[in-house]
Amino acid sequence: MMTDRDIQAAREDLAAAFRWSARLNMHEAVSNHFSFAINDAGTKFLVNPAGIHFSRVKASDLVIVDLDEPLPTPEAGGPDPTAAAIHGAMHRNNPQARCVIHLHPKYVTALSTLDDPTIRPIDQNTARFYNRVSYDLGFGGMGLGDEAERLSSTLGNRSVVLMGAHGAMTVGTRVCDAFDDFYYLERAAETLMTAYASGQKLRELDHDVAETTAVQWENYSFDLRNAHLEQIKAILDDEEPAFRD
Repeated sequence: MMTDRDIQAAREDLAAAFRWSARLNMHEAVSNHFSFAINDAGTKFLVNPAGIHFSRVKASDLVIVDLDEPLPTPEAGGPDPTAAAIHGAMHRNNPQARCVIHLHPKYVTALSTLDDPTIRPIDQNTARFYNRVSYDLGFGGMGLGDEAERLSSTLGNRSVVLMGAHGAMTVGTRVCDAFDDFYYLERAAETLMTAYASGQKLRELDHDVAETTAVQWENYSFDLRNAHLEQIKAILDDEEPAFRD
């Protein structure tokens, strides 16, 4: 179980990620969800309550869901039922999924609608995800019940699920890990969809180069993921310090 100090730090990291996602126009107003497991079993987690715009989320707004207790209704300050279902299943079934970020941004969502949504290695950012994405093409609705369990079983040992007709999810042991992955996932999707729009044949990196690039991303000597979120929080401290409240 995390300490109160650890939980507060996770709240502030999540609030920063929410607000920055709004600035990047990667949000869906009061929809989509970020969560962070606060116990080892993944049955208790922080998540955004229903009805708060991403650009206004504060650390104190996040609610704790306990899957062993009745779920508060959205009207009573609880989360969207799809958040409890999808994120609950991801946290319970995947030990690496301490943080789960789910979004429907423009380019990732467009990619998810293609008959073949594979992220092809055509540049440095797309190569980051080479053979490192799970693809779920069995969309069956909004993410309740069987849909949530199927999605959670799709992840495997990876950190990204591209959800057919539904955007994507990234997971990580820290908020900064999952957020950084999603930031670059959307950048990669933008590059790929722009290249597709040219109508020309893609020039893909060969296997060895793509794999080497992906490994270099994973083993980079400087903790870029943490630095990314720390800089976001520093900007918000100057411009929107209420995110920590």
